[in-house]
Amino acid sequence: TSSGACPGVVGRSYRHSALRPNRNNNTFLNTDLENQFKAFREKAADAMPGSDWTPFEKNSSLPPERADIVIVGGGVVGWSIAYWLKQKEMIRDGVRVLVVERDPTYSQASTVLSAGGIRQQFSLPENIHLSMASADFMRNINEHLSVLNDDPVDLQFNHSGYLFLASEKVAHIMEENYSTQRYAGAKVSLLSPTQLKEKCPWINTDGVVLASYGLENEGWFDPWMLLNAFRRKAISMGVYQCFGEVTGFSYTTNTMTTAEGDKVDFRRIKYANVQMPNSLEYQPVECAIVVNAAGALSGKVAEMMGIGLGPKDTISGIPLPVEPRKRFIYVVHCPNGPGLDTPFLVDYSGVYFRREGLGGNYIAGMSPEEEEEPETNNLEVDHQFFQNIWPHLAHRVPAFECLKVKSAWAGFYDYNTFDQNGIVGMHPLVNNMFFATGFSGHGLQHSPAIGRAMAELILDGGFKTLDLSAFSFKRIMTKEPILERNIV
Repeated sequence: TSSGACPGVVGRSYRHSALRPNRNNNTFLNTDLENQFKAFREKAADAMPGSDWTPFEKNSSLPPERADIVIVGGGVVGWSIAYWLKQKEMIRDGVRVLVVERDPTYSQASTVLSAGGIRQQFSLPENIHLSMASADFMRNINEHLSVLNDDPVDLQFNHSGYLFLASEKVAHIMEENYSTQRYAGAKVSLLSPTQLKEKCPWINTDGVVLASYGLENEGWFDPWMLLNAFRRKAISMGVYQCFGEVTGFSYTTNTMTTAEGDKVDFRRIKYANVQMPNSLEYQPVECAIVVNAAGALSGKVAEMMGIGLGPKDTISGIPLPVEPRKRFIYVVHCPNGPGLDTPFLVDYSGVYFRREGLGGNYIAGMSPEEEEEPETNNLEVDHQFFQNIWPHLAHRVPAFECLKVKSAWAGFYDYNTFDQNGIVGMHPLVNNMFFATGFSGHGLQHSPAIGRAMAELILDGGFKTLDLSAFSFKRIMTKEPILERNIV
């Protein structure tokens, strides 16, 4: 055994770009102070998501010296895992959980910069079941995440559903997906162009052969509300939080020799090194388990343990295939656009839009082609990219021929380049690092069910409610992708 160590304008419309109340570890703010922070919300919303401005003091306290489980990443997936770990503990403080988040303002967090959608219309049964379980959780959210003396959680859930449109070229895929969704128990209906026009008189059905509409458990909600609800509840249950950055790990190594004579190194993390913001100070946190829920940066966290840095023809040479992909969301105003019952529409061109509040406002976006992926070293918006979106919008909804772009913002997908699906479970050579990442745009909507599954895997030794073994790292090792055909 040996030991070692590895070291445009961003839009601001309708996004909550600053962290609400700050808490020092388990100190819980009282209701009066909470209300004072709420008063900052309007001012905070005017701050650009990419800026460092925040009306809240940053937590400069060091993390605890020891934790049973360190969760790297304080987005909605990380906080969901923290909540479910505490929910499953047998005695109070039986599991000491620390969540480390590098962005105290959450101004660049993927969670709060997303479109906030939830849908059951996936092609894989695992993703459909994750959506159904998460939707059930959100429907009964105050049974799970209410906190004594705090206001009830209001996700501002809009149940208008998702509407997917298919051309003749892909209609057969929509029919196959529909069969899978119905078999899994999802409430989805197929619409002919005539039925589609009856439901949505404002739509141009040119080129549409088939449409698929979610009848329940679909729509959109406020991402910040879900993140903060998980966070507040988890902290009230005893979870520690720290604003800092995990910069490396200390670990032990056991070397074994295979029957063929090859040497294989098995590593076990002993300490996570947490660098404090704007400081040279760092705290080594002794831990038994590390959960890599760092989203778009989870690939870099994995590299800190040498994952992907070994010889290419070995397991240690296989990287965690997750990288940031920048996506733009544009806020447009169209006073004569579709009304209050407008669904979250996804055109076969790849363009999507949904209503945003009242008063003729909508958000729209589209994923770029692979060769057009933008740089990911900042969150600046390419305003010219909207010119690729507008023709499709105007073609599908003639009223959108006259619209005005009010603002825009950018956010990162934790994009799994291997098969665009989540990676859930333990790494085979680092037996106390668990992954919960690579969800490629649907981590937010699946976060309640992902958190529960991870807690089961860690504390029970296996999945109990939903079998997510198909999402393990093993498929990357064996080069067997499980492709999701409904990526937006």
